[in-house]
Amino acid sequence: MYLLHITKDISAIRTSGELHVSTGCLVGALYCSPLVRQRTGWRPHNLGAYLMETKPTTTPMIFEVTPDAPIPTKGVDYLHLGVIHLRTYLRYQSFLTTAENDRLDSALAAGLRTAAVFLDTALRNAAGCATAAPEFVNQLAAAVPAVPFLGYLYFEVLSEYLMLHSATPETKSCALAGELNNRLYKRLAFAAVDGMDQLFDLARFHPRHQQLVQLIDGVEPALVPGVGEYVRRRLSHLFARAALHPSQDAAAVTFRGTDLGTLQEAAPGLIGQMVFREIRYMPRYQQLYHCFEKAKALEAWDYWNREGIPTPFNGVLPKGEIGIHPVYPRSAIRAWTATRDSKGFLHPEQEVTAVLTPHLASWWVPPRHREQKPTADTRGTADRGAPTRRLSYRPSISGFSA
Repeated sequence: MYLLHITKDISAIRTSGELHVSTGCLVGALYCSPLVRQRTGWRPHNLGAYLMETKPTTTPMIFEVTPDAPIPTKGVDYLHLGVIHLRTYLRYQSFLTTAENDRLDSALAAGLRTAAVFLDTALRNAAGCATAAPEFVNQLAAAVPAVPFLGYLYFEVLSEYLMLHSATPETKSCALAGELNNRLYKRLAFAAVDGMDQLFDLARFHPRHQQLVQLIDGVEPALVPGVGEYVRRRLSHLFARAALHPSQDAAAVTFRGTDLGTLQEAAPGLIGQMVFREIRYMPRYQQLYHCFEKAKALEAWDYWNREGIPTPFNGVLPKGEIGIHPVYPRSAIRAWTATRDSKGFLHPEQEVTAVLTPHLASWWVPPRHREQKPTADTRGTADRGAPTRRLSYRPSISGFSA
C-alpha cells in the first residue's frame, strides 16, 4: 500500500529518526490518505490533494506499507469511542483532583438537564416518531452548546449527506476515481463557523434550520430539499447507536429526571463522549493529555495487532482517512519525501531513515471560552428535575464492547 502523509517539520523527523503518531479520529495512528501508483507518478486521493493545497508549508511524504497478509476491512468510527473514553476516565479518575472531578460531574449533569428534551426527542425519532424537520434541527442546534458531542454527530451526518448525494462535475470526477468528494464537507464547515480553518472544533458547529438551508445552498443547491429530513432520520439513528448500551431500548430510555449514575449504565457512549470533551476544557488538560490519550491508544494498538490491522481507516464511509499503526510487528515500512508536479502527481525524492514509534505527538490548544449554555429555552429543551448522582467505577463498564 502507498500512503501520503504531510508533515510540518521534516527536519525534526530526520534529526530524531522517529515519527510520532497523532490522536483524534484514528486514536493513535500516523494520519495518511491513499496514493495510487501510476506510470506518471503517485496520484493522491482527493483528500490528500486538498490537504497539500491548503497546507502549502508542509512536506509531503510517501509511505510504502508491505504487510505479511491481506488486511481485514475494519475501520475506526470515532463517534463510537464513548465507551472507551468513559472506561479510561473511570480507570484513571485519580489523576484529577477532587475539585476537578466535582466540576466534571456538575458540568455533565447541567449539560444533560439542558439538552434532555432534545435527547429524548432524538431517541423517540430513532424509534419511529417523526418530528417536523425544521423543529428537530432547531432543537438540535440549541442543544449542541450543552452537549458538544451533538455537534460532531451533526457535522458527520451532513458530510455523509453531501458525499452520498452530490452530483456535481467535481463529485463525478472523484467517483470515476472510486472516491467520495471530501471538499464538500470542508466547504460546509468553513462556511458555518468563523475560524474553523484555524481550529477545527465541531463543538461550535450548530446551524439552525434556516442557516443550514443557506449553507447547503452554497455548496450544492440541488441538495437543499432533502437535507432537513435526512438530518432528522440519520442523526436520530446514529445518536441512539452511539449513545446507548446495546441492551437498551431506544423507545424506553429517557434523559429527563434521570440521574447521572443511571445514565452511565444506560448511555455509556454519550457519557463517555461528554466526559472526554469536558476534560479537554480543563486548565490542566495539557498535563492530562498524554495520560488519558496514551491509555486509549494502547487499547487500539493491542486490538489492531490481534486483528491483523496495520493500516486502520476512519469512518463508516471511506473518506480517505487512513492511518499507519506504529507498533504493528508484521509489516515493513519505507518512507520518502516527495515533490509534486504541475499535474498534482507525487514523485519520491529522498528516502527518510526514520521509524514509527508508539509516542503521541503533542497536541494541545488552550481551552476556549465556553459558549454559554442555555439556561432557559422557550422551545422547552431544558429539564431541571434530574438529580446529579456522580459517576463512579462499576465493574460492568469494563466489560462493554467498543
